[in-house]
Amino acid sequence: MLSSPSPSVLAAPPSLEMLLAAAAHLVPCLAARAAQTDTVGGFPTEELDQLRTAGLLTAPLPLADNGADLMAPANTLTMLSVLKHIGRGNLAVGRIYEGHVNALQLIQRFASPAQQARWTVDAQAGHVFGVWNTQAEDGVHLQTLPSGGYRLQGSKTFASGAGHITRPLITGALPDGGWQLFVLPTDSQPPALDASFWQPLGMRATASLHADLTNLEISPEELVGQPGAYYQQPWFSGGAIRFAAVQLGGAEAVFDETRRFLQDLGRTDDPYQRMRLGEMAMLIESGNLWLRGAADHAARPAAETEAEATVAYANLVRTAIEEICLRVLQLAERCVGARGLLQPEPFERLHRDLTHYLRQPAPDAAVADAGRYVLHNTAPAYQLWHD
Repeated sequence: MLSSPSPSVLAAPPSLEMLLAAAAHLVPCLAARAAQTDTVGGFPTEELDQLRTAGLLTAPLPLADNGADLMAPANTLTMLSVLKHIGRGNLAVGRIYEGHVNALQLIQRFASPAQQARWTVDAQAGHVFGVWNTQAEDGVHLQTLPSGGYRLQGSKTFASGAGHITRPLITGALPDGGWQLFVLPTDSQPPALDASFWQPLGMRATASLHADLTNLEISPEELVGQPGAYYQQPWFSGGAIRFAAVQLGGAEAVFDETRRFLQDLGRTDDPYQRMRLGEMAMLIESGNLWLRGAADHAARPAAETEAEATVAYANLVRTAIEEICLRVLQLAERCVGARGLLQPEPFERLHRDLTHYLRQPAPDAAVADAGRYVLHNTAPAYQLWHD
């Protein structure tokens, strides 16, 4: 069932500092409820209501629209930190929220002023946005109607939030082969959902179902940007820093729970546990430094014009944080042993969720692209990423 949106109750938009504090404050609440929605068919509806109340769902909107301009390049570090906190509380909520902020950013970048105004009203009314791009052989096509509108044919896979979010931003093929973004109002045009597709290792609560859009119809006013806009660089690949931030939040949750587990058992004097926790702390801080570097790189004046450098650095960030998370998981397993991997301890769920969420598209191509960039560059190492 689609979640019923409700408008934010905030009288005035929160500052960036307030948003960051609110995200950190929500972590215990998100973590406490994570096990309840960790089921196929579960969805963090109440958690999204908490984000809405805190002003986090409207935070990506511009200041003029009572948002916090969270997606402005100068605010990238705050945006990544907010994503990390939410991922620390619950990776599934972090995944849904990352899709929401991504969709609103794409609308701000590619939609017309009239479209932006309309979807801003929707965001202010409490609608949750998302991005559905992945598809299999039966992918989405737009068929032109005599009225000038479009009839949709085909399906999306991994449609996160399907049945719950109400404004997914979707990609599909035009009759001439162009790849077109459009917004589907699923509260009035609900796709046919196949929940049997979503039998995952982890991230169950994201409801990333198979969504069949066949015979749904949209107007030209739902089309966002020109064909091919979605894949424009550096924004397409550069956006990897957002999911990397959520992933690092998951690794921080693993670290916190591992330390709590060892403290409860009185194992803090064990030299090998100290060695493992020391390495985990080093890894987590390394990830935070990567996020800070990503924010600095995204905020530089040449971020758009030097798209290759921006994408290459984002690929380094996602690769480094993936490796950090994998190592943190390995060390945590050794720290807690078989006993710690039993329910109701949270490690089993945290391990499944983070392992699944780390499987992002084309990891080898990402690091190879960074290698291509540096091999075709003559700047010394200390100047590759920093002027």
